[in-house]
Order: sequence, then structure tokens, then C-alpha cells
Amino acid sequence: MSEPMKVQVRLAAPVGRVRQALTDPAELRLWLAEHAEVELPQRYEFWGRYTPEGDAPHQRLLHADDDTLRFGWLLDGVETTTEFQLTAEGTDSTVLTLIQSHFDFAEAMSGSTIRGVLQTFWALSIANLAAHLEGKPLLPRTDFTSADMRGELVIAAPADKVWESLTDSEQASAWFGYPIGIEPWVGGRYAMGGFETGYAAKVVDLEPGRRMSVDWGPTGVTSWELAESGGRTTLTFVQSGFDEANPPYGAWSGSVAGLSELRRFHEVPNWQPIWISEEIPGLEPAPAS
Repeated sequence: MSEPMKVQVRLAAPVGRVRQALTDPAELRLWLAEHAEVELPQRYEFWGRYTPEGDAPHQRLLHADDDTLRFGWLLDGVETTTEFQLTAEGTDSTVLTLIQSHFDFAEAMSGSTIRGVLQTFWALSIANLAAHLEGKPLLPRTDFTSADMRGELVIAAPADKVWESLTDSEQASAWFGYPIGIEPWVGGRYAMGGFETGYAAKVVDLEPGRRMSVDWGPTGVTSWELAESGGRTTLTFVQSGFDEANPPYGAWSGSVAGLSELRRFHEVPNWQPIWISEEIPGLEPAPAS
């Protein structure tokens, strides 16, 4: 088995507040799952349509104390292990370390197991945890029972600024946290990892300042559309053209998680991403574009 996935994020709340959000079932139902039941130190369960294989709770609590929470999670017949570690970084700042076993990037790319969604499932969940703690509206959670992939996000910035950050390679690479090469014209390349990595999606529709669509091949077409009102911009995003019998839940969750940092990029003074570091089994760091 490969090394566990490890993610560290900085959350704008003290350790006690973060622990409450991680263990209070009412709060878990807001940012993580449709259903949640917690009775520490015996029980930690979440399930429902926003959870992979969420037809019933499949978690088994292994350990809980003031700064660590660990549980087994049965996915595709294999018990994975998830661990949250909390470290105080200041009066109102906490570093959360997530360690997740049984994730491999090759399985995520092939779609051979539901465990392939774990990286982006947790990325979106943690982004929503951060938004919840900051009192911001949450991003749409991925519905693992539906092939309808659409949502919207309101950003406190004018549309021209949001458009620039969506289509400029340097800005998009900054807020997404991964090199992106963008040629903002119809027929242009949209290259995750930068232009030198090989594969690039294609821009198939573009109206400057208003909308853009990118064709990713088997995972379908991602479309963004902007509408400004009162100095605020509503970003509507849709995934279409994929095999509805096998929706790209992993890719969708990752793209929506990235939009959380797009909003923070425009709204947070002296913006810094919440993500501190990320170690993904099977994924080598991409070269700069």
C-alpha cells in the first residue's frame, strides 16, 4: 500500500472551536454530511448523499482526545483510516492535519474505486469547514447520488476582476494552488500542471468578461458564467457532457474546492491560501508553467 495522503490547512479559529466543528453532529450536518451522529468516545458516524457510499454510516471510531480524532471508514470493501490532528498556532489560528490511508492518485485517475475521490472529497469538505468557521456561505457539496453538477458562488468583487483571475495563468495558478496554463480564446489550451506537462484541455466557448467553457474529454465540459450586481459577482459553474452512468465526482469536487480559494483571493486582505502542504501518493509536484 502507498504512503497515506497528508494535508495541512490553517483555520481561522482556536483549537477548541475547530474541535467543536469536527465533533458536534449539528455542525457536521452543515459542512460535511447530510447525516451525522457523534457520541464520543464510542461513536463517530456520517452518511447521506454528500458522502461516498453514503447509503449508511460506515465509520468506526478508533481514538478521540482534545487534539486528535481517528476513525476507520469502510470504502469499496476496504477499511481506510482517517485522522484529524489539531495544533494551536495562535489565539485564533489552528493547523489541521488530515491523514488519509488507502488513497492512490492512479486509482483516482482510473476511477477504479470510490476511494479515488478521497483527496477531492476532503479538499471540498475542509474548504467548507474553513468557510463555516469564517462565517462565509458554503460551497455546493458533491451529491454522490446525482448526475446534476451545477452550483453558484457569490464573490465580493467586480466581474472584470473575477474574470481576470479565472483566465490569467498566474492568478489562476495562485488561487488554485497548482500551476495552470491558460490561453483565453476559443481553441486555446487549458493545461493543469502548466503547458509543459503534455495533456491540455481545450477552450471551446468564450465570451470575454462573461463566460468560458473548457472541454476535459471523458470528464466533460466545465463552464463558468459571471453576472455582476452591486459590485458583487455571481459565478455559476456547470459540468456537462460526461457519462451520466459514471459521473466525475472526484474532478467536480476538486474544481469546486478550488473556487473557495478564488473567493478568498478576492475577499481576504493580504490573502494567503488556507492550504499549507499536501502530500498525495502517486502525484509528483508539477513543474512551474
